[in-house]
Amino acid sequence: MASTVEGGDTALLPEFPRGPLDAYRARASFSWKELALFTEGEDMLRFKKTIFSALENDPLFARSPGADLSLEKYRELNFLRCRRIFEYDFLSVEDMFKSPLKVLTLIQCLGMYDSSLAAKYLIHSLVFGSAIYSSGSERHLTYIQKIFRMEIFGCFALTELSHGSNTKAIRTTAHYDPATEEFIIHSPDFEAAKFWVGNMGKTATHAVVFAKLYVPGDQCHGLHPFIVQIRDPKTLLPMPGVMVGDIGKKLGQNGLDNGFAMFHKVRVPRQSLLNRMGDVTPEGTYISSFKDVRQHFGATLGSLSWSRVSIVSLAILNLKLAVAIALRFSATRRQFGPTEEEEIPVLEYPMQQWRLLPYLAAIYALDHFSKSLFLDLMELQQGLASGDRSARQAELGREIHALASASKPLASWTTQQGIQECREACGGHGYLAMNRLGVLRDDNDPNCTYEGDNNILLQQTSNYLLGLLAHQVQDGACFRSPLKSVDFLDAYPGILDQKFEVSSVADCLDSAVALAAYKWLVCYLLRETYQKLNQEKRSGSSDFEARNKCQPVNWSREALGCESLGCTERRGHHCGHSECSLLTRGSDASALLGFPQVAVTFLRGWGGNGEWVIVGLGKRFGSHTWTGLSLVFQEATGKKIACSKTPCHARNLPALSQLSALEQSPAPTLSRGQLVGAVGLPDVSVGAVSTLGCSAPAQTVAVGRLRPRVSGREAVDTERAAVAPSP
Repeated sequence: MASTVEGGDTALLPEFPRGPLDAYRARASFSWKELALFTEGEDMLRFKKTIFSALENDPLFARSPGADLSLEKYRELNFLRCRRIFEYDFLSVEDMFKSPLKVLTLIQCLGMYDSSLAAKYLIHSLVFGSAIYSSGSERHLTYIQKIFRMEIFGCFALTELSHGSNTKAIRTTAHYDPATEEFIIHSPDFEAAKFWVGNMGKTATHAVVFAKLYVPGDQCHGLHPFIVQIRDPKTLLPMPGVMVGDIGKKLGQNGLDNGFAMFHKVRVPRQSLLNRMGDVTPEGTYISSFKDVRQHFGATLGSLSWSRVSIVSLAILNLKLAVAIALRFSATRRQFGPTEEEEIPVLEYPMQQWRLLPYLAAIYALDHFSKSLFLDLMELQQGLASGDRSARQAELGREIHALASASKPLASWTTQQGIQECREACGGHGYLAMNRLGVLRDDNDPNCTYEGDNNILLQQTSNYLLGLLAHQVQDGACFRSPLKSVDFLDAYPGILDQKFEVSSVADCLDSAVALAAYKWLVCYLLRETYQKLNQEKRSGSSDFEARNKCQPVNWSREALGCESLGCTERRGHHCGHSECSLLTRGSDASALLGFPQVAVTFLRGWGGNGEWVIVGLGKRFGSHTWTGLSLVFQEATGKKIACSKTPCHARNLPALSQLSALEQSPAPTLSRGQLVGAVGLPDVSVGAVSTLGCSAPAQTVAVGRLRPRVSGREAVDTERAAVAPSP
């Protein structure tokens, strides 16, 4: 692999300029060029170089350091830059199908330059374009060429002012008039205005508008997408009956013009209906190949998966940039040392390594996952386009929807917390605007809410898992999913009887250990939720009430756990087929260290066979009591464990470096079942755990930052890492 670079085109991966990072680069135990070739591939590296070379030599993309552009100027420049990208013709329609990963590569390259530019290009070409391609028919293919020639500029209008996550409650209507063979698009009031729509504020000329379809007789057939022209392409003035505008300045991504639109009895031709999922005859008869209303609804919103998978890629891109900035700063910033005359780089301190390196591991795992899921989604869309209505195709759609719904929260939350950690790890200098960390943080923030609020999306994944479990419990059905992401549930409930046995701390770096732990965790949480749900229903609660009561307990955690399992498994398979030992080890490490959202906590018993029991905790459950945590420990060990009610928030766990001595201590000095560390890193909620019934003196280990309630809000107080006798 090295010879491909060294003996081939050296211009593809030139050496870095000489500078203060030379010392660290010289100490590397691996070739960074081999690593780049393995993770990207030579074709993608050349594609990236083509894009970056074009942008670097184009005055339109020149930056003016320190210059603050007005909102109007920023958005004007962003549109001109987006148009220039299409003029370069980096990616044709044919290329998108021949080499799908080039789509993600181009979006990532644009995101490295400016998140607003990446979002603008993504919405127009991929979200708007894929909605037409996947939901439309041959009569709509002319729009695809217009998209890439920039003859029209598009947006995706689903969300309304009063409804976002609850898409079934969308209130925009489309009544069919058989006399004129037109649909009448109408917004009943301002709350039904399309809102937060990217590109709609200033530049979009056409929109894929979601509205409830009515045929004569006032019969509603649910949500359907329509192509609606909202502006004149030459003047950008609104079309008759359309009120459209910009919603104003946002916290970030201000180069993207988010807008609103209201429709007052706007008439569009019958052919404007994107009719792959359902159509209306000239006479007004509704026809659809879907017999099940839920399947039709899911297929109609299938375009959202493109957005969610792309958001995963963009979120990880933001984390790549932040981690690169923080690591390079840490390698050159010197503070303290063994003598007053000698200072060492802050990267040499274990505290700094624990804060930053886990996010580096997460990047590799999540980046590969986003690419592989993007290819899976492309397979699904090609099947839909070819008219595949098989059972496998339907199941593939459900599985991808579940994976996309969980991967966006996992990636965006990991990035959100990672960027903040990078900002703090750079000290006061991290607060300077010029280092870009603040911009990255603000630009990533909407990834947590648009195209579905993260917490709501996790419930969709949990519903998918609970449905599979119920089917297995009630009918004894086997789990066989197209992507095999949930096949492990076929071994439920036997997985819950497993014990995770390892002989050393080093053994835990084997990804097989973490995979087994995640499977146990997901099965455990699923069982708890399933039993809780049935218990609520038996007590008289309606299905809505029962689900509402169960949501805060395990639903988010089981979804994130299943997604973390998928990321680890895919990355492990990818690295396992390579000769890149570095990434193989990195994949194993990322299984333990790379997923802040579903932390892995080790409860170590020092007697008998020295078993390790691995249990998981969810994201930001510091405000909840620790009853659930104690039950998990009790289930895993068969011992009662009393948990402190004081929330303890291990946000970055620098304290683990101080606890390292615990793991080196002789067995007799530690009590059975002692919690010796939380290896899941940021936002891992852990409690002060007191073990009962141990032969050795019981001890309590508190890890993290205590977050006492202050005026109804949680405030960070003190970092604590201590081993103290139990009261």
